[in-house]
Amino acid sequence: MSTIADSIALVRSRIHAAAKAAGRDENSVQLLAVSKTKPAQALRQAYAAGLRDFGENYLQEALSKQLELRDLPLSWHFIGPIQSNKTRAIAEHFAWVHSVDRLKIAQRLSEQRPAELPPLNICIQVNVSGEASKSGCTPADLPALATAINALPRLKLRGLMAIPEPTDERAEQDAAFAAVQQLQASLGLPLDTLSMGMSHDLESAIAQGATWVRIGTALFGARDYSQP
Repeated sequence: MSTIADSIALVRSRIHAAAKAAGRDENSVQLLAVSKTKPAQALRQAYAAGLRDFGENYLQEALSKQLELRDLPLSWHFIGPIQSNKTRAIAEHFAWVHSVDRLKIAQRLSEQRPAELPPLNICIQVNVSGEASKSGCTPADLPALATAINALPRLKLRGLMAIPEPTDERAEQDAAFAAVQQLQASLGLPLDTLSMGMSHDLESAIAQGATWVRIGTALFGARDYSQP
């Protein structure tokens, strides 16, 4: 039975091979471990195997893990939908937020980010596939939203995040991720981050410029949906 360390090594080899195939520096792609529904002990094992960045979708679960793992120098990323009543805790306890899709949320994060902490790294989530069930701003609304967020204090706009409609067709994956890259380039802002690609499509995402790949299942196994 493979261990978390084995799974991490396998995912890293996939990332490095995909970067090499795309003519990119393998160190230009970072691995974000999506740890939602997984126990703190699993994160501790992942840390021992070299991971430092962990992505959480559910605030209360994340805060509990942060408390339990406070002895480790981890970097926490919030990657789930954001409700207005959760912004203060997110602003106080995370280094990155990948899922901002409304100016109101960004304004609250800016106002509530503690002064003693570095600016909060922000990615705008864009609904590149136009799915009604997905969060994210529309491509049409992106330029105005990006300009407004880029001007807010206590935030650092880093780039875009996307979760395209799932498909096993590589050409369709490439087209969706390429569209995200093109949207970012069209903004004309000094952005350096594309958060896109998961366990099933990381190769395509890396080929189209991903700098963070968000990997859960390939690291930790299937999610436990009995958890909150």
